[in-house]
Amino acid sequence: MAPIRILVVDDSVVIRRLLSDTLSGDPALEVVGTASDGRIALAKIPLLKPDLITLDIEMPVMDGLETLAAVRKLYPKLPVIMFSTLTERGAASTLDALSLGASDYATKPSYTGSPAVALERIHIELIPKIKALCGIASLNLLPLQGTLPSLKVRVRSNPRIEIVSIGTSTGGPAALAEVLPRIPNDFPVPIVVVQHMPPIFTRLLAERLASRSAIPVEEGRSGVVLSPGHAWIAPGNFHMKVIRAGAGWCLNLNQGSKENSCRPAVDVLFRSVAAACGANVLGVVMTGMGSDGVLGAQAIRDAGGDVIIQDEASSIIWGMPGLVHASGLADAAYPLDCLAAEITHRVLQSRGRRVPHDSKSYATVERPAK
Repeated sequence: MAPIRILVVDDSVVIRRLLSDTLSGDPALEVVGTASDGRIALAKIPLLKPDLITLDIEMPVMDGLETLAAVRKLYPKLPVIMFSTLTERGAASTLDALSLGASDYATKPSYTGSPAVALERIHIELIPKIKALCGIASLNLLPLQGTLPSLKVRVRSNPRIEIVSIGTSTGGPAALAEVLPRIPNDFPVPIVVVQHMPPIFTRLLAERLASRSAIPVEEGRSGVVLSPGHAWIAPGNFHMKVIRAGAGWCLNLNQGSKENSCRPAVDVLFRSVAAACGANVLGVVMTGMGSDGVLGAQAIRDAGGDVIIQDEASSIIWGMPGLVHASGLADAAYPLDCLAAEITHRVLQSRGRRVPHDSKSYATVERPAK
């Protein structure tokens, strides 16, 4: 297989050299060119024909957001990974880029410490995303952390759904922006979300989603009592759990060990809602790279709850939902633009409310009740 051809766009000579040397050190990757600003990059794309672009945000002449908008008009399918700083400004600009169609992002390593740490960050964070977006990382190459128990035959009682739990990663911010704003303001249960993102990013994501949604959306905080028609997003670098609090539930945050190389992790949240809410859970696994959420989906189903997933065609990367499907844990799969309607329908129907519904016809995977 020919190596993935990469164009590195960054105004820093140091960053261009670091990325070129590090990425080209992987036999599956080849840096075919660099550019110091967006205008130069746009001129080089038709000549170099890259398979993927890494794109800085703050550049002279033509910045990353302007460049991204132009790339999306000329090359709508070309994967673009934003390479941004872990700052308030960098996080806000990255979310702008994701809303403009960036495929994913990676945070620039700090150079105040060891150069080896900076290189490790690129190897851990950036290279796997490049490979996944260009189709190298297949489902078979993404091992689970832990052992998936054998599937159990479930006795279905059609329980009331008392909580919706969502897990997502690569492509998730844009996907959540399609789902949460379509949830009605009288939604009768709380929603808890894990989106793989670092600190600062998750707070800004929650604020942006809140500005577009009929329901309140906040970053999760320890001790918050869950209330109907309200969504909470796990803060970066913290696992988020749902725990029993009297007759209801509240949030618990901790900085326990990473799972699936993630903190927050979907598996942690899903296991907690299964333990706290039993069969009264609807789990939703959306676009994302890796295996996070599979073991958690097993826990939800073992407790009697249901799990639905985003379908392959509408996912940026079908790693997380694809593995849930491949493991036999998905009750159904739906296109992104049908997920909000399906979530709402399932919740209201489980609570005895009759609602018009047509998204069933879009289900691409439907498992019979066992």
